[in-house]
Amino acid sequence: MTPIKTSIVVAISANNAIGKDNQLLWHLPADLKHFKEITTGHPIIMGRKTYDSIGRPLPNRRNIVITRNKDLVIAGVEIVSSIAEAISLCAAQQGATSNEVFIIGGAEIYKHALALTDRIYLTVVHQEYEADAFFPELCEDEWTTIHQEYHEADEKNSVAYTFSTLERK
Repeated sequence: MTPIKTSIVVAISANNAIGKDNQLLWHLPADLKHFKEITTGHPIIMGRKTYDSIGRPLPNRRNIVITRNKDLVIAGVEIVSSIAEAISLCAAQQGATSNEVFIIGGAEIYKHALALTDRIYLTVVHQEYEADAFFPELCEDEWTTIHQEYHEADEKNSVAYTFSTLERK
């Protein structure tokens, strides 16, 4: 059996900001479409606060929420108490759905998942934002950029952004 690939999907600003008051800082339809294309058909793992900000299970994906609340029940969502437990759950059932799982936030989950991550699907929004949630600094010695695609701001996306895919060296 192939080992399960653990990937992070994240959009960050030029100053590594990812959110404020449990909300995204920008509205980029192209990034939302990119996120959907990458994650559809795969398990997604998120913290409870990220789930709360989304407000519902995302369709056509196995939704797994990490929480300390052992009594939490959410229809259409699997509840676990750690990133390791979430990844193990997916590894035990890989092939039936996918051999890649996606960590989708938030800040604390990203911080703890980074050491377990094989790939990062990174959107950089080319502007700085005031925030209370940040993505951890990446050590450039640990990652290789295997794909990069720059996009200018346009009528639908108010700020320039870059899609990158990074793989652990």
